[in-house]
Amino acid sequence: MQAFTAGDPMREGVLWTNLSLRELSRRLVAMGTPASRRTIRRLLRKLHIGCRTARKKKTMGHHPDRNAQFENIARLRREYEATGDAVISIDTKKKELLGNFHRAGTTFTAETVDTFDHDFGSAGQGKLIPHGIYDLLNQHAHTHLNTSHDTSALCCDSVALWWEHAGCAAYPQAQRLLVLGDGGGSNSATQYLFKEDLQALANRLGLEIRMAHYPPYCSKYNPIEHRVFPHITRACQGVIFHTVDIARQFIERAHTATGLRVTVRLLDAVYQTGRKYAADFKHNMHIVFDEYLPKWNYRAVPEGT
Repeated sequence: MQAFTAGDPMREGVLWTNLSLRELSRRLVAMGTPASRRTIRRLLRKLHIGCRTARKKKTMGHHPDRNAQFENIARLRREYEATGDAVISIDTKKKELLGNFHRAGTTFTAETVDTFDHDFGSAGQGKLIPHGIYDLLNQHAHTHLNTSHDTSALCCDSVALWWEHAGCAAYPQAQRLLVLGDGGGSNSATQYLFKEDLQALANRLGLEIRMAHYPPYCSKYNPIEHRVFPHITRACQGVIFHTVDIARQFIERAHTATGLRVTVRLLDAVYQTGRKYAADFKHNMHIVFDEYLPKWNYRAVPEGT
């Protein structure tokens, strides 16, 4: 087994092999010590050796204000929930190619499903961009599908669509909205273009919108990442996204025993890339930065309030 064994340089004694039970049995027979696969499995279990997959667990970086921001987010959530204001988590799920392209997973079919042997986007009908919003209190996820570009305008339109179709009914007394999101992407904490679109969204909805960004390297702690997206992935595994409608049907089937629901809507606007924020935006904006960790915490206040 020596040529087929590797280890963890950070943990002495942690070894693994990619040999199957059948291969191990054959090698033992060749060495003159026959052992069946059942015997090998029992011995491995006795040695506490199991068949495992690698986990994405090790953080690549650690920001000095990481813990402080987590405590701040927890405090904000308690404050907003206590006053009946809305708290949502937002993010864009992995983009998908539309067309006869292979997707991981298995499905029950009467015939073999053949897909293209290369994932060339030019052979399909474009890309599907699923922007997600998760209502933490009601455990209700809303996925808005677009085939244009993942921009800050798409992000803000997605939040507006959620509020107009579900949020205002779920939180009729709400005057404020707390949005939890990553620090990059279409809702980047460093881009003034997102803040300009966020200001326009606050004016449109008449709500004070507070952003609370997760620190760098902490996107996995964003609630939508672990409470919604894995279940959507499971519901769609093995399904070929020939059209947007097929994707919508299967995404809506995602659910959990603890009550997660998923609603899917189409966001058919076309979004422009390469936009710049207005030259005088910084001077006229109604964005109020917190005194505490202002780079990750700020509010868009509707004009005239």
